[in-house]
Amino acid sequence: MNLKDIKAVKALLAEPQKIVIIPHKNPDGDAIGSTLGLWHYLKNAGQTATIVAPNDYPKFLKWMPGNDAILNFEGQNKQAKAALDEASLIFTLDFNHFGRTGQLAPVLEASTAQFIMIDHHQAPADYATIMYSDVQMSSTCEMVYNFIDFLGDIDKITPEMANCLYTGIMTDTGSFKFASTTSKTHLVIADLIDKGAENTTIHNKIYDTNSPSRLRLLGCALNNLVILPEYKTAYITLSQAELDKHAYKKGDTEGFVNYGLTLDGIHFAVIFIENTEEGIIKISFRSQGDFSVNEFARNHFNGGGHDNAAGGRSDVSLEETVKNFTALLPLYTDKLNK
Repeated sequence: MNLKDIKAVKALLAEPQKIVIIPHKNPDGDAIGSTLGLWHYLKNAGQTATIVAPNDYPKFLKWMPGNDAILNFEGQNKQAKAALDEASLIFTLDFNHFGRTGQLAPVLEASTAQFIMIDHHQAPADYATIMYSDVQMSSTCEMVYNFIDFLGDIDKITPEMANCLYTGIMTDTGSFKFASTTSKTHLVIADLIDKGAENTTIHNKIYDTNSPSRLRLLGCALNNLVILPEYKTAYITLSQAELDKHAYKKGDTEGFVNYGLTLDGIHFAVIFIENTEEGIIKISFRSQGDFSVNEFARNHFNGGGHDNAAGGRSDVSLEETVKNFTALLPLYTDKLNK
C-alpha cells in the first residue's frame, strides 16, 4: 500500500463505520483466516463489523476464533442482506472480482458502500476505492498482517488474530513449501507464533483430522490417477457417483490435486470433480516451475488464480472435459518439458 492509501484507510477507520467483510465463494483457509483476522482487529478497534460468506465452507475451518459470528449468505440470507444494506464500508478479501462471490455478486454491485480490496490474485477489477493488491504475496492473510502493520497496530495482534492469520498463510503456501513463501513470510509466521498462534494445534486441526469416508474417497481418487509422462502431467477424476458413494462433504477433496505433483518428473497436476447440482465440472490446477496454470485456466477453463495454483470450470460432461483437456496438452509440450 502507498502512503496515500494508508492515510485514506486511517481516515475512514477514524470514524464509526458499519463494516462488512466478504470472502470468495467456497472459501478456503486463506479466505476464512483473513476475514476472521481482520474482523477481530476491527472489532477490537471499536468498529461494527460483520463477515458475510457467500456459502458454506469445510468443517475443518470452523474451529477458528470468531467462526460462529460468520453469516452464510445462502443459509442466513435475511441477516446477511440487512448487514450489506447498512454497510458504509465493505472489505473484499482473497478475491478481486465480484464474480467470485456467486449469488452475492449482484448485491455487491448494487451497494453504495466504499470498498477496500485486499487480495493477491492476478488481474484485479477496479471496483475498490482502496486497493491493496500484490500478486507476489504468499496469501491474503500475510497481506492482512501487513495491512495492520501499515496502520501502526502490529502490537495489537491478539492470539485469536494470530491463529486465524497463521492458518491462512499455512494453507495457501502448502505448509510453506510453495515458491510464494519468502523470507518475509517466515518472519511474519515467527511473529504470529510469538503473538500466540498455536502452530502445531493448527496443523493438526487442518490436516490431521480425517473421517473414514474421506480416506476412502482419497483412495478412489488415487485409483483414478492418470499419468501422461510425455507431458509431465497427471490428472485425477472424481464423478458425482463416486463422491456420493463415499459420503462426500464440502472440503473432503481439499489437497487431493497436490498428490500428482509428488510424482517424480510431474510438473502439472489437475483434478476434475463433477458437480451435478451446479451442472459443472470443478477443476483445480497445480504446477511446479515456470508453467503458469493461471494462464492455462484463463485461456481454456473460465478460471484463473496464481502461476502455480489456479481453478477453473467446465460446462460439458466429465468425459468431454477430460477429452478437451488432453487435446490441449500437445500445444504446451515445450513449456511442460522445460
